[in-house]
Amino acid sequence: MAENGRRFSGRTALITGAGGNIGLATALRLGQEGAALALVDISGEKLSEAQKACALTGARTEVYECNVADRHAVAEAVDRIASDFGTVDLLFNNAGFQGAFKPIHEYPEDDFESVLRINTFGAFYMLRAVSRRMVSQRYGRIVNTASMAGVQGPPNMAAYGTSKFAVVGLTQVASKDLAPYNIRVNAISPAFMGPGYMWDRQVELQAKARTQYFSSDPEAVARQMIGSVPMRRYGDITEIPGVVSFLMSDDSSYLTGVNVPISGGIL
Repeated sequence: MAENGRRFSGRTALITGAGGNIGLATALRLGQEGAALALVDISGEKLSEAQKACALTGARTEVYECNVADRHAVAEAVDRIASDFGTVDLLFNNAGFQGAFKPIHEYPEDDFESVLRINTFGAFYMLRAVSRRMVSQRYGRIVNTASMAGVQGPPNMAAYGTSKFAVVGLTQVASKDLAPYNIRVNAISPAFMGPGYMWDRQVELQAKARTQYFSSDPEAVARQMIGSVPMRRYGDITEIPGVVSFLMSDDSSYLTGVNVPISGGIL
């Protein structure tokens, strides 16, 4: 039983995309629940800000600047983290990028490759490097950030949708491969989350795409998106960490290979 409700006391959590809204919010939650934190992001400036915020939880917090699309950089970062902390018990495999908003016949090839490099290859590189450590210790809890874009293919998001479908599939395969080693692998699929940069960006760019699915007016696009959600609101970033924490805890001890929609009722 965790002391004083701190379910992750004695555990080390590695969070990628830790400088972004979802990554930081989840790092704060895991730190509050007792985990030591290894924060990974491509932006050193964002990492510095995240470290200061996480330090307020009292958790040990170290930062590692790393491009997850570079397999060599990922391997080096994971080796450093394992050396610094002695173990990697929890992985929030969260780094990602939305990419362009264009219909498929206009979608830029370079962007397609870039998004898959970050969202799919990066998720694989990190999962592979960390799971090797977890296999040797016969313990691990992994949560991959997928998306409802990987459940229902969205218009104008060929790269992002494809990359997140792949993350869902990767989660299912990895859950079977790693189950014999007491390692559980699950995914979350947020839908429309806001407010903030990601919400504003997708509203603006879907409007600019000028397709039949959305208005060319960003305010109208926002109303259309919210209107598609049964709960008639977008999700708050703070509604994600509790789900991740649950999937990493013993409260979900018989769950693996599951993709949990955080979607306000979109299925």
